[in-house]
Amino acid sequence: MSVTFLGVATLLLDDGETQVLTDGFFSRPPMLTTLLRPIAPDPARIEAGLERAGADRVRAVLPVHSHYDHALDSAAVADCTGALLVGGSSTAHVGRGGGLPEEQIRVVTSGDELEVGGWSLTFIASEHCPPDRFPGEITAPVVPPAKVQAYKCGEAWSILAEHASSRRLLVQGSAGYVEGALADRRAEVAYLGVGQLGKQDESYLRAYWEHTVRAVGATTVVLIHWDDFFRPLDQPLRALPYLGDDLDATMRVLVPLAEEDGVRLHFPTVGRREDPWASSAP
Repeated sequence: MSVTFLGVATLLLDDGETQVLTDGFFSRPPMLTTLLRPIAPDPARIEAGLERAGADRVRAVLPVHSHYDHALDSAAVADCTGALLVGGSSTAHVGRGGGLPEEQIRVVTSGDELEVGGWSLTFIASEHCPPDRFPGEITAPVVPPAKVQAYKCGEAWSILAEHASSRRLLVQGSAGYVEGALADRRAEVAYLGVGQLGKQDESYLRAYWEHTVRAVGATTVVLIHWDDFFRPLDQPLRALPYLGDDLDATMRVLVPLAEEDGVRLHFPTVGRREDPWASSAP
């Protein structure tokens, strides 16, 4: 059993037989390219990212929402791995624009469960962290190259993954939440998106922690979506520029909350297979 962090909110869940991949974002185009030109998946970077992770048994690709830094490569990754692309109607349009056949696209709604090998995946409607710079739904296929604003947020998800071994984890890819949505769910491990949290006030961070980490009773929290996604994965990761986020400000709130709750906070190493459950016992 392992989880491999591959930048932003891309995670490879692997039980030794079946792999599930959130997002599958490897292209990471530079900032100026993203802002000024249409963008498209980079096949060489996708191939290198999958090979580096050992992602050769991927059965499902799950974008946590449809912004480009989550869904840009999702159709290309599904195509080259033969995996299902799973998400809301907006993600489905990304798949169609990327040339996926309908039988390789699975549209889900809040509360739906999907069985993939030994994994049971539950999709629960969530929210994007404010501000959502490209809100709304995608209503037509997005054919790359396309402008970044074509990748609207669409449906944002909290994804609960429970394995047949009874290990459970929450993937909260964006630092948004719906109050009470996870109240009856449980997970020992939470992969917690923290992008843009540093620009929120303390009350928002406390509410976010309350309705994600405390709601599911997680005892290990792995921080994701903190890295500068304009840099390629073959360069050392660094935090998002200050104009986009303030990771230090986030940690000044989250560290005391974790200490108060007896929760282990962890920054993952990109490309390293880790067993997050190994340290999740109270």
